[in-house]
Amino acid sequence: MTTDTKIRDGGPAMRRSASRRTSGEGAFKFLATAAGVVLLAIMAAIAVFLIAEAVPALQANKGGFFTDLVWEPNSSQVFGIGALAFGTVLSSGIALVIATPIAVGVALFISHYAPRRLAGPLGYLIDLLAAVPSVIYGLWGLAFLVPLLREPSRWLNEHLGWFPLFAGEGAIGGKTMLAGGIVLAIMILPIIAAISREVFLQVPRMNEEAALALGATRWEMIRMAVLPFGRPGVISAAMLGLGRAMGETIAVALIFPATFDISIQILTPHGNSIAANIANGFGEATPIGRGALIASGLVLFVITLLVNMAARMIINRRKEYARAGA
Repeated sequence: MTTDTKIRDGGPAMRRSASRRTSGEGAFKFLATAAGVVLLAIMAAIAVFLIAEAVPALQANKGGFFTDLVWEPNSSQVFGIGALAFGTVLSSGIALVIATPIAVGVALFISHYAPRRLAGPLGYLIDLLAAVPSVIYGLWGLAFLVPLLREPSRWLNEHLGWFPLFAGEGAIGGKTMLAGGIVLAIMILPIIAAISREVFLQVPRMNEEAALALGATRWEMIRMAVLPFGRPGVISAAMLGLGRAMGETIAVALIFPATFDISIQILTPHGNSIAANIANGFGEATPIGRGALIASGLVLFVITLLVNMAARMIINRRKEYARAGA
């Protein structure tokens, strides 16, 4: 007997119930579609606004926007995004390299090693760290971390100066790219750890018990059953943290010395980022200066989109490999 036949034979009550269910599904479909359309419309509106505000400044620019290492839109109307984009990517990369292994380790400890009495409070503490205002991290980095890193920076320069990242002459330590990267790492660590923890907790219990039943140790079970299952989620968490690091403003504005040069030396006082430059310069900017800052924001917008698209491609490719292996 088909569903329609059952509804017809079930009398008015069943027909009314089916009608309500159909109308409810239609309303939910409409609301979900509308939410997706509104989100796309907001993204498009942001892009249109950034482009419209940036075009006049780009037309007035007397230098190369992608090549010049000068930022003087208020006076000589010469500005370039190269140094700012490089500093944004480098500081965010340092933060990601530092934060991701620690965050994954914290997530594995909470989900698979810590006693239940400890796992709950530790998870709440990690979530609480994500809610700390960025200005607090910036003030902590400026007052505590920057002085603390002076001696370790000198040691790294003396003993590992042959490596380009730790090379440098003259002033070592202070407001450096390393200090900014560490502060950003501390800021994004709770985000990556919280998402990774939830992903690891979703691993099917049967997979873990099967690995243990075959004689695997706790670490072998995690390596064979937990990490492969949670890898797409960890990648997504890392990309979300990377986006947070790229867009961070106040913390890095307090730490970076606001120079406009390109150097991979992370122990010398130099560096800047797009978000920090916008925060430092927007209040005193002329109309051309504001347009230049908005143009730099457009570049950051594009970089963030490219990073998320790359992360999505990596996740989809890994899912295809997983299906092929299965």
